[in-house]
Amino acid sequence: MNQATGAPGTARPGGRTARVRGAVLRAAGDALADKGIGGIDLAEVARRADVGKTTVYRRWGTVHGLVADMLAEMAESSQPRADTGTLDGDLAALADLILDTLTDARQGPLFKALIAAAASDPEAAAALHRFYRVRIDEWSPCVTTAAARGDVPAATDPAEVIRALSAPLYYRFLVSGDPLDPDTAKRAATATAAAARSGAYVV
Repeated sequence: MNQATGAPGTARPGGRTARVRGAVLRAAGDALADKGIGGIDLAEVARRADVGKTTVYRRWGTVHGLVADMLAEMAESSQPRADTGTLDGDLAALADLILDTLTDARQGPLFKALIAAAASDPEAAAALHRFYRVRIDEWSPCVTTAAARGDVPAATDPAEVIRALSAPLYYRFLVSGDPLDPDTAKRAATATAAAARSGAYVV
C-alpha cells in the first residue's frame, strides 16, 4: 500500500478513484459472498471489477486489507438509526435491521466471510471492531434519550444495551444455526428493553 492512499478507508476519494474503489469493493463483496475468505484473491477481485491488477495490489495490498476497507465503507454508509419515540420501538427497529442484514441472500454470507477474516487477521479484526463501534455509537442515543425520559435508569450503559440486543441474533447466525425470523428479533428487542428498564445494564 503506498503512502499516497494511506490506510484503507481513511479517506473518501472522489472522481475516478472513488469509482474504482466502489467497483472493487462491490466485486470483493460478491466474491466473498460466493466463495468465502479462503476462496478469493486480489487478481479475481480485479477481474470481477474490470480494473487493473496493479491498481488493486497497489491500493489494498492483501485480501485482508481489502476486507478492512470494505468494513470501513460499510460503516460510512450504514443506515441511520430509527427514532420512533420509544425505547421499545427503537430496539425493535434495530433488531429488524440486524435480522434483515443477516438473512439477506448476499449480506448474510458476506458478513460470515468478514467475521471469518477477522478471526484470522489482525487488520481485518481491527476493522470489524471499528465497524461495530460505529454501529453502537449510531444506536446508543436511543438509550440515552430513553434515560432522559425516565424510561430506564440514568446510569444505563447504552453500548451494553445495544450489545445485549444483538447477541442472541448473532449467536443464531454464527453458532447455533437456529432459525432467524421476525419472532426471534421481536423477542430480543422485548427482552432487552425489559432488562434495561429493570436496571440490568446500569454501570
